[in-house]
Amino acid sequence: MTIREPNDLHLWVQDRDTVLEYSDNVEWRYNEKPDYSRSNSKLAEESTQNHPKYSLEDLVQNLVRTFDIEANFKTNPKQWISVVNDEFRMSTNGGQGYTVPDLIESGTYKVLIGDTNHYKASEEDFESSTNLFHTAFPDGFLWEVLEVYSEPPNIVFKWRHWGHFNGSYKDYLPTGEIIEIIGMSVVRVTDDLKILSLEHYYDNTKFLDRLTSGGKPEEVTEEKPRKFLGFLKILRFFGFPKRIWNWLKNKLSGKSESGKSESGKLETSRCPFKALIG
Repeated sequence: MTIREPNDLHLWVQDRDTVLEYSDNVEWRYNEKPDYSRSNSKLAEESTQNHPKYSLEDLVQNLVRTFDIEANFKTNPKQWISVVNDEFRMSTNGGQGYTVPDLIESGTYKVLIGDTNHYKASEEDFESSTNLFHTAFPDGFLWEVLEVYSEPPNIVFKWRHWGHFNGSYKDYLPTGEIIEIIGMSVVRVTDDLKILSLEHYYDNTKFLDRLTSGGKPEEVTEEKPRKFLGFLKILRFFGFPKRIWNWLKNKLSGKSESGKSESGKLETSRCPFKALIG
């Protein structure tokens, strides 16, 4: 692979499109460079931050996005430029440290989530795991740096991961809501800002609870008739259907519930259900 750098700034801390433009002869997972044009337009619309160019926040965001390109699309570890390949480890919530070959095989979702109630990393591979979230978030699952709290070599930063839940997740129906994850990370870097280790900390179950909150189709279709039948049982318990019918019949014939004529009454109730609740 040939590494060309457009200016004095290292390629791996430049914006994503520049990284792709200057990445030549790469062994891409799908035999072509990934296209982030749609993601870029959504980021422009929905990002909450606009970091000054070349600020530490901007450089950290670019570095992690370059890493994300490589973790998802570069299949040759020797062609990764964002990390120190032999030393690199990534972990989530203090768990196992994963290597570059681990990420190429598993993908980032398996490593970031692990085994939970609604997602079993041990039962997924790269393709199945990636498809789950691409299906759930057809407009993209976006990421941005919110704040940076410390400078190199140990950079601590806060981030936001979000997407519109417009597609199904497994057998669960979409809700159309924006699902957002907020987390913290610690990235240890070299003098030239290559990643030695990357530690993520966040609640890896909360957003999965929201991905399953819409229920499954059979649960939704069964719930309505179940509630309606329950309502009818309550009505039957209090004898409402029969009493309503008798009340209407007597009203039409001009009689009270006792069968006597109401024509002699000087005052009638304004509440049509008074006879039922008296």
